[in-house]
Amino acid sequence: MDAVSSFWDQVTASSPPLPGWLLALTAALAAVLVTSRALWSRARHSVTIAHEGAHGLAALVTGRRLAGIRLHSDTSGVTVSAGRPTGPGMVLTAAAGYTGPGLFGLGAAALLAAGHAIGLLWALLALLALLLVQIRNWYGLWSVLVTGALVFAATWWLPATGQAAFAHVVTWFLLLAAPKTVLELQAKRRSGSARDSDADQLARLTGLPGLAWVGVFLLVDVGALLLGAWWLLHASAVLS
Repeated sequence: MDAVSSFWDQVTASSPPLPGWLLALTAALAAVLVTSRALWSRARHSVTIAHEGAHGLAALVTGRRLAGIRLHSDTSGVTVSAGRPTGPGMVLTAAAGYTGPGLFGLGAAALLAAGHAIGLLWALLALLALLLVQIRNWYGLWSVLVTGALVFAATWWLPATGQAAFAHVVTWFLLLAAPKTVLELQAKRRSGSARDSDADQLARLTGLPGLAWVGVFLLVDVGALLLGAWWLLHASAVLS
């Protein structure tokens, strides 16, 4: 019981907001991951994890049966759920993918602004562990395990300030990467190589054009970026 209590105290320990210079550095590092073509091709796999995880979470919340998740080496993924092929549950499940990373980033920003950087990292590990049991292919298993190992290493070996900085990089990355994936989606739709995208599936489900759904995705993700950035900047300003 003492060990459990000690662990819980560690997870729930509060950490002060980052000073302005370090917050700017974490944002810059995340921006490099998103804008560098070489780094983005690797970092995008973590966005796919968040994307497919959001599909799976929405499926469970809306009462659908989650049948499995596959992650592929080309950064694509597939989430399979069973239930009614139409209706609100299916719409929310389909809409969750491209909005999920941004909303995850927004939730992470809220935790950081409240001083729970360490708790955020452990929450990420818990979510990755839950996702792991739904993975149905070897590459997906490898991808989630590597991501989990990276988060665990930061949580276990970095000092408190290092953990907070790492958590901020992850948060900035999700907030910045989410709108980029929507722009990539529209580029593929324009070239005709994404005829069965989430936006097009939603168009068939709702009658609203696929381009309108792309706009909804972008609105949610840009809104999450702006609000999340404001929370993080405000928390840092209060510290200074």
